Amino acid sequence: MTEQQLRDPARAPSRAGVLRAANKLAELLPPTPLLPLEVDGRTLWCKAEMLQPIGAFKIRGAWHRLSDLDEEERARGVVGVSSGNHAQGVAWAAQRLGIAATIVMPRNAPRSKLAATRALGAHVQLYDRASEDRDVIAAGLVEQTGATLVHAYGDPWVIEGQGSVGIEAATQLEARIGRGPDRIIACCGGGGLTAGLALGCPDAAIFIAEPEGWDDVLRSLAASEIMGVADMSYPTDCDALQTPRTFPINFAVLKARVSGGAAVTRMEVRAAMRLIFERLHLVVEAGGAAALAAVLAGKIAASDATIVTLSGGNVDQETFVRLIAD
Repeated sequence: MTEQQLRDPARAPSRAGVLRAANKLAELLPPTPLLPLEVDGRTLWCKAEMLQPIGAFKIRGAWHRLSDLDEEERARGVVGVSSGNHAQGVAWAAQRLGIAATIVMPRNAPRSKLAATRALGAHVQLYDRASEDRDVIAAGLVEQTGATLVHAYGDPWVIEGQGSVGIEAATQLEARIGRGPDRIIACCGGGGLTAGLALGCPDAAIFIAEPEGWDDVLRSLAASEIMGVADMSYPTDCDALQTPRTFPINFAVLKARVSGGAAVTRMEVRAAMRLIFERLHLVVEAGGAAALAAVLAGKIAASDATIVTLSGGNVDQETFVRLIAD
């Protein structure tokens, strides 16, 4: 694809775009570790994205998108929608590039995520997750200001940026065991990371893990059409994965590439958080532990060359202590 084609906002995300994003990010950030974890006699390879500067993989898609804005677009600013991790990624990139950023965030987002987003210089507009549509609010802001929408997952640049996780992890795994992954198990909210991984690693089988009650992508795949979350008030600890529905741009990739997946319970997620803390000595938020939770619960099988995403670690201290103690 030409550079002009890769900058077309109406395009579909592509592997060429993922490779371009990976090159951009390699110049900006050091790779996050790919850590071995022994589970039932098999070694899993855990991609520790909680060690990114903003504590989650979302920095990748945000940087890829914002760094491609021209001067006129940068002057008009950006609008994002997020429960907190994408918010911080957009705010971090915007601060570094001198771009004004407004993020539409739920009122019940973790305090640490709200505070971190504001500390990075972004304006936060709050909404009620159960009764208001964040995408409608964001569209109104874009219409009022002329800003560029940087969606948390329904954007070709964001998908490609997240896919750089796969490029980086596959290179690391090949260096460790002499071959790339044959399966990747990913935490899934709206499907930006999963779609990016599918594009970046075409030879790996892709599996997804969603929280119980918020498994709209799994239900959409089963129905062969996009299905929204049935109950937006369903209780979950995985705030990072509380997306109302996937988007067509994501679903087009997911329905062609996802091999399977599972919904995980709150107790299964908490067990995974506890194991990561005890065995890898890392703090992971609930949403970032969903993929490992599915493996530990026996809901998704692992191979000898499986990569598991640990996608974020932005959790309030008291919340983390409570969850791993339960």
